[in-house]
Amino acid sequence: MIRRLRAKLVAIIMAFVAVILVCVMTAVLGLTHATLERESLDMMRHIALDPIQAPAPGEEFDGVRLPYFVLSVAEDGTIEPAGGGYYDLSDTKFLQQAAEEAVDSGAQNGMLADSHLRFLRLETDSGNFIVFADTSNETQTLTGLLRTCLLLCGAAFAAFFLVSILLARWAVRPVETAWTQQKQFVADASHELKTPLTVLLTDAELLCTPEGEYDIAEKRKLSQSMLTVAQQMRVLVEQLLELARVDQGLPRGQHERLNWSENVSDALLPFEPIFYEKGLQLETDLQNGIFVRGCGTQLQQAAGIYLDNAQKYAAPGTAVQVTLARCGHHRARLAVSTRGAAIPQNELQNIFKRFYRTDPAHHRDGSYGLGLAIAAGVADQHGGKVWAESADGVNTFYLELKTV
Repeated sequence: MIRRLRAKLVAIIMAFVAVILVCVMTAVLGLTHATLERESLDMMRHIALDPIQAPAPGEEFDGVRLPYFVLSVAEDGTIEPAGGGYYDLSDTKFLQQAAEEAVDSGAQNGMLADSHLRFLRLETDSGNFIVFADTSNETQTLTGLLRTCLLLCGAAFAAFFLVSILLARWAVRPVETAWTQQKQFVADASHELKTPLTVLLTDAELLCTPEGEYDIAEKRKLSQSMLTVAQQMRVLVEQLLELARVDQGLPRGQHERLNWSENVSDALLPFEPIFYEKGLQLETDLQNGIFVRGCGTQLQQAAGIYLDNAQKYAAPGTAVQVTLARCGHHRARLAVSTRGAAIPQNELQNIFKRFYRTDPAHHRDGSYGLGLAIAAGVADQHGGKVWAESADGVNTFYLELKTV
């Protein structure tokens, strides 16, 4: 799909370039032809006004650019050479034919295509004259210009083709990245769902065995296992749906001005008994009166993800520190710090990716590596950013937003 998209983009660019090059070449040839014709007619008009003194081509005379000859037309229709010398002016048959074609055309000026002659009919005080100029040089000039334009356009087309390939790769790169991530997301989701489904099917088959093979206690144990796995699958599906909602830019509620300090405080309430049961101390330092624009439900969810990670991975008997304070100009930062196993520096950039776990064994505690990815998506929707730091046995997760 990506390859076809690149090809279509290159084709569109090259079609646009081809149209531009054709227009430019047509304009250059058209303007050149019009200029040559105008200069030729000016020369012929100059000659017609003073035909006797006009010298032959090659002699110095301002305005003479093309080989020419002049015919004087009498009132009775007879013609006589009045100057020029380019053709054999003694060939009266040729001169008479040229004059008749010019007169029969009814136009003041025009072309005799068979003879490559341009004519101009003028009535002056000295009489009626028809000036003829050979256009062979103009034709050669235009032909040479056409060849040059074709060469330049061909070279430009080839250059633009190479540039369009690079542009197509650059333009499609975000789509390619999203497509790759989507395929990886589907593969990871399928893998995560496959294991609990296998467990459910196995437990269901065991429950369907003939009576007598398993007593009530064993069947109750199998049923409890199925319930646990089903609950884990529900959590996974809910997280997948939340990720899809975040990817589509669909907030759970309208963005509005809200008190982030109170929002974080509300997110802490359900975790206080959990920290107490696990022997963790909760230390909070929330600066009051910090307002942001966003969806309160999603921001509370992001804070809850940080707190849930803290209660899962903090070392027993240690303190979990939660701070919210202004930082810089119109910015505020939420930080959740815990003491525990250090996160390797090379993994700090990956922990916010989907299905990424620093310890593959964490999936046994219900972690699928989606929580931090959801938090990152929420931050992106609110124009904020997330990151993590690990130093001296302290792991800190940050969420920074713009204040209002």
